[in-house]
Amino acid sequence: MASSLRVLVHGGGIGGLTLATALARRGHTVEVAEIREELDALGVGIIQPSNALHVMRELGVLDDCLAAGFEWQVLTIADPAGNTLARIPQPRMGDLPAANGIPRPALARVLGDAAVAAGAKIRFGATVTGLDDDGTGVTVALSDGSGDRWDLVVGFDGIGSPLRTRLYGDRYAPAYTGFANWRVTVPRHPDVRGVVMATAGQQAKALLTPITDELMYLGAVFAEAEDHRPDPERAHEELAERLAVFSGPVAEALGAVTDPAAVVYSRISQVTVEEPWHVGRVVLAGDAAHASTPHLAQGAAMAVEDALVLAESLDAAGSVPEALRAWEARRRPRALWVQAMSRAVLRQEMGAPTTAEEDALLEIGIPGAAHVLVKPY
Repeated sequence: MASSLRVLVHGGGIGGLTLATALARRGHTVEVAEIREELDALGVGIIQPSNALHVMRELGVLDDCLAAGFEWQVLTIADPAGNTLARIPQPRMGDLPAANGIPRPALARVLGDAAVAAGAKIRFGATVTGLDDDGTGVTVALSDGSGDRWDLVVGFDGIGSPLRTRLYGDRYAPAYTGFANWRVTVPRHPDVRGVVMATAGQQAKALLTPITDELMYLGAVFAEAEDHRPDPERAHEELAERLAVFSGPVAEALGAVTDPAAVVYSRISQVTVEEPWHVGRVVLAGDAAHASTPHLAQGAAMAVEDALVLAESLDAAGSVPEALRAWEARRRPRALWVQAMSRAVLRQEMGAPTTAEEDALLEIGIPGAAHVLVKPY
């Protein structure tokens, strides 16, 4: 597209900041509306697999991500005592690392700084309160009382996307999978130089993921009632009870957790927008359109791929509607394949019933899925 566009990005998370940077560097006028008062990313750490690192290189922030995180190449499978059962080299996209663990706040800073340096504006404490799409542009009202007209509005506003509700009502509310994720940041064990997956059959699985030279996070998934919430006074003890079968590095990690508030608990839900991901000049991307379980470590990777491909599609197309159609044609098959595969892996690992379609995906296996995902998107 030859002309400069005015683009409003709704949501200043990983995908939204990636898109803001990619578009601003292409000369477009970009504003990010973020409901929070600062980019204080919640949670513990995150894995940037090789395909996500490819996007970071395209943005010019790869070195910053690697400097703030901990890159690794090999997945280690261990028994409950921490004894190594297998070491599996992970596939790479070109000459990039297989993966990089990074604290979420550090990644937010890297992407926020990049967006601002590229010329994007971040408006904090603001969310969309009104949309009027007349076919040639979108007039938007924000909660801070401001309003403006945009050529394109992009919703990178997460699994609970308010923009999705505006477009589709309650048809695509997050669906709880029956499982929840427990995570906590702890000092890095010196032997943890890549993800260590300690397993006790289908009874329990624990992941140790390095995110800096000093830190790693412990993660585990369990079946939980939808209304379950950890006791705020003993969340760390509840996690230790669930992982009591483990000794070695997992037990050492649990022993370092004395503050129940350090435990991050989140229900694992999914969203699949089955209708087109854009209505006129308003489009959903990332978790707002296709949230998946974390079992391929690809949620954020799909979001940043969405962002970069959307920027490329706007480059190549003659109009915004044409760009959105081309973008979705590229992104929908890949994102929904990741969602289906990730859900199948979750059910297999937890001993839950799988469908025939999921069984067919599981024949590929996680190594096969990883090889698919390091191919160009």
